[in-house]
Formats: sequence, structure tokens, C-alpha cells
Amino acid sequence: MMIGVLVFPDFQLLDATGPISAFEIAGRLAAKPVSIKVLAVEPGAVKSSSGVELVARSIRSAGALSTLIVAGGEGVHAASQCRKTLGFVRTMARRGIRVASVCSGAYLLAEAGLLDGRRATTHWRRTRHFVATYPKVKLDHDRIFVRDGNIWSSAGITAGIDLALAMIAEDFGEDIARETARQLVLYHRRSGGQSQFSSLLELKAPSGRFGPLLSWAREHLDQPLRVEDMAEHVGMSTRHFARAFIGETGTTPSKAVERLRIEVARERVQSSGEGIEQVAFATGFGDPERMRRAFIRAFGQPPQALRRAARVGVG
Repeated sequence: MMIGVLVFPDFQLLDATGPISAFEIAGRLAAKPVSIKVLAVEPGAVKSSSGVELVARSIRSAGALSTLIVAGGEGVHAASQCRKTLGFVRTMARRGIRVASVCSGAYLLAEAGLLDGRRATTHWRRTRHFVATYPKVKLDHDRIFVRDGNIWSSAGITAGIDLALAMIAEDFGEDIARETARQLVLYHRRSGGQSQFSSLLELKAPSGRFGPLLSWAREHLDQPLRVEDMAEHVGMSTRHFARAFIGETGTTPSKAVERLRIEVARERVQSSGEGIEQVAFATGFGDPERMRRAFIRAFGQPPQALRRAARVGVG
């Protein structure tokens, strides 16, 4: 098994070293050493955005890779305009090997045309720009990682390790993936999507044109909070409001409200002794089953599991 990690000037160091460490540990645990190559268009020392350098081999020496992982970082936009880089990535994809991006490395895959018509993800801060730049990509902004055929993509920085663990499970089995995660002192399956880390969902002090609206919504979650209600609250037509809201926040008003409900419900589930049904009604879900389904989508676990984890100090 040979893993290639593609870097470029001003790449994000952890985008590369996180998956490298995961595969190194997995190979050792499985007693099947993994060959890992750091690759670049220009071989030699490649400086990351932190100033730390990795020594890379030329992409011409890639050999028979089984997986190519493309790092992200501040230099990704320049790299995505490099003809040699794009040609190399396309060639690897045509061979049918796994090609993956970490964080903003998705820009490079998108520029190479590998994500057209495919599901993908990238860092939540880049959602609006990415969607506007690559409208053919089916971007799922709330996933830690996404697999669509042989093309994988992951969210921000540490999500590259989550992606690597999923690949390790495919290559070596769930037991090795689980042991690798334990060695890294990480969850084997991180619960939830990026939304649990995004500023939109935290909304402790929301800013922007719709900040006051979102603060108001957070205080009135027990109400229906339909799009029409929110539009009326800010004195806009429903259609204009919906367009403006998506343009500023990168999501629809209804999804934003659901996220607010989920976040507030999670806080109450984990920090209070309220009954699950009571929390569901107080946060506007109305039905505990509806809240359970929303929790599973967002966190990968039902409310009861999050409460138990919080009580033993591992939530």
C-alpha cells in the first residue's frame, strides 16, 4: 500500500501530517507497513504556512499509489492554477485510485474537474465562496468528510484525520481503525457535522445584518418560526428575505432555525435534568422523535446518548 500526500508552498501542515500519522500508526498496528510519500511539483523542501518544511519528492516519482491525499492551505489557490498539479491529480483519478482532499484542498480537486456532479465538502468558512465558484459541485457543508465513488473530501484541517480513519477502516478493518483512533486519543467516529463547530450555530453573539434576527429566534424557539414569520420580523418580503439570508449566511432560514433548535436542545440535554420530551417542546421540535432524528443527523447520536456521555465526562 502506498499513500501519496500532495503539498505545495503555503500548505497547511496538519492537513498533511494528520493523515500521515494516522496511516503510519495503522500500518504498525496491522503489521502491514504503509509506504508514504510526500509529493510536490517542485521536489525538495516545501514550506508550509507555519514556516515548517516537509521534504517532498517529485510528482513524477509517485509510482503506483493506492491513495492520493491533497492538502489544503493558504497556497491552494495558486496550486489550483498550476497546470502540472492539475494534470497529476486528474491522472491519478483516471487510474481509479482513491483521491482525497483535506479542507481547502477541495478547491484543487474542483478546479481539476473531479468534483463536478459529485458530493463533496470543505471547511465551513469557505462554503459560500466555494459554492459560488464551483456551482456544479454538490457541496455538503455540514459533513466531516464525504465519499463519492473514489473521490473523498473532508472538512477543516483535523477532519483529514477523520477521513484517514475511515480509509483505514476500509483498508485494515474497523478494529485497526478503532485502535488507531485510540492511539491518537481521538474518537473513532466523531459525532456530528461541521455545524457543531461553526459560528452560525453557536450564535452566542451573532453579527451581520441578520444577527439581531437570529438572536430573537434563539429566544423564541418554542414558536413556529416559519420563513414568513422571520421575514415579517425584519420587514422584508419572504422571497427577498430568503435570498438575502442565504447570501449572507450560506444556509436557508429553515435550516438555520433547525440548527438553533439543535444547539439549544443539546445544551439543555447535556446540562440539565429536564425530560427529553420537555426539551423537545421547549425548543420547538414539538415531538421527541423529531428531535431524536435531528440529533442523529447532527451529532450521530440520540439525545439520551449525549446526556449519558456528558454525565460521565466524555461528551
